[in-house]
Amino acid sequence: MRILLVEDEPAIREITASELRDSGYEVIEAETGDEALSFLDKGDLPDVLFTDIRLPGTADGWAVAEQFRAAKAS
Repeated sequence: MRILLVEDEPAIREITASELRDSGYEVIEAETGDEALSFLDKGDLPDVLFTDIRLPGTADGWAVAEQFRAAKAS
C-alpha cells in the first residue's frame, strides 16, 4: 500500500514516514500542497493520502484532499 504523506515540518514528516515505512507501507513524501498536487497530476495515485491542513504555497491540505478524492472517483 502506498501513502502520500504531505507535511511541511521536516521532523514530523521524517518521524511519520519512518513509522509508516517500519509498518510496511511505501511512503511518498511531499513538503507542500503544491508538490503533492504535482504528484497527483502525474496520475500514479497512491492508495491513501495523509496530509497536514495548513501548508505553505498556494494549495492547503483541503485542496490536496479534494483533488485526491476527485482523482480516485474517476
